[in-house]
This record gives sequence, C-alpha cells and structure tokens, in this order.
Amino acid sequence: MIIVFGNQKGGAGKSTLAMLFSNYISLINKTKAIILDMDYQRSILSQYEEERILDNPELYEVIGVDLDTFPEIIDMLRENKDLSIIVDLPGKIDDDALIPVIQAADVFVIPFEYEKKSYQSTLLFDMITKELNPGAKKVFIPNRLKTSVNYSLAKGINEEFQNNGILTKPLSDRIAFQRITTRHIPSELLPLIKPVFESITTVANE
Repeated sequence: MIIVFGNQKGGAGKSTLAMLFSNYISLINKTKAIILDMDYQRSILSQYEEERILDNPELYEVIGVDLDTFPEIIDMLRENKDLSIIVDLPGKIDDDALIPVIQAADVFVIPFEYEKKSYQSTLLFDMITKELNPGAKKVFIPNRLKTSVNYSLAKGINEEFQNNGILTKPLSDRIAFQRITTRHIPSELLPLIKPVFESITTVANE
C-alpha cells in the first residue's frame, strides 16, 4: 500500500501529518511502515536521524529518496505486501519527474487550510493527480483550524472536496503538533487524530 501525503502548496502540514500517521499505524495498528521522504527540505529524515540516539526503539525506517531513484526503490519495497509505504511529496509538483510517484499512489492524503490560496492549490493538486492517477483514492484533511477564526469558505470547500474523495474531521491548530517525534504520539493529540487517521486506514483497506 502506497499512501502519498501531498499538496501543491507548501506549509499545509503534510510532513507533520505523514510522520504522525506513520507513528499511529505503527503504534496503534501494529502496521509495518516506512517513510520515503521526497520533500526537498528532508525535514522528516533530518528529525529521524537526530533521534537515532534516543533510547526508545525506532517505529519505522525513514529514507531520503530522489526522483530519479524512486522507480527502483518502490519496485523493491512493493515486494513486501504487508508494508505500508508513506511518501512525503515535495511542496510543489511542477516537475515531470514526479509523474511516476503520483502514478504509483494507492491513496492520496491531502491536508489543506480554509483559505483561498490553500483551496486553489488543493484544487490544482486534485486535478493533476486525477489526470495522472484516476484510480487512486483521496482523503482531504482540514488542517490547522483556529477556534478564533470564522471560516466563511468552509462550507463550499467541504462540498467540493466531498465530491472528490473522503473529507475527514478537521484538525485544530495545537502546540503539541510541534512536539512530535518519530518515536511517539503526544497523548493530548491521540483523541484528535484517531478519527482522522482511521478514515485513512479505512479508505486504504477498502
């Protein structure tokens, strides 16, 4: 199973959620996972390498993957049918070398925010992935909601994305998201992320 976290706009929270989802399926669902960090910043890989000195055991492996080596690596990993392959895409998908990555996905997980630029970028990402991989499933995650903000665009955006895939419950903006590691889930986040991540696993297993 290949689950790709991405959006056309950087800063949507895809890397954080890719790491947290990998933690969740490893700890809660006891699923064997690996993260392919393809983001140009390599933020997940950097954190993973920094945390290798910690005492608590690794939950999964993180490897940095370049666009030119992806086809060979994914063919090798696919041989393990029990492995969940989590891919963190670059923040922009305007490189033709990303086409094999998009075409390989079984599920796209697409975090977004209720603001105009994020909405437009998410629509573009949805359009491109639909054209290149029409059979892939999609999960849209409203992310980083602030309780003090009135999201006037939310209803229309929700209706749009519900027509194109699964729309999860929203994730509120919490400081605990800045404290996650590749080894654990902050206890205060578990009730928040559980219904969202269970939506992803349900879609992936259908």
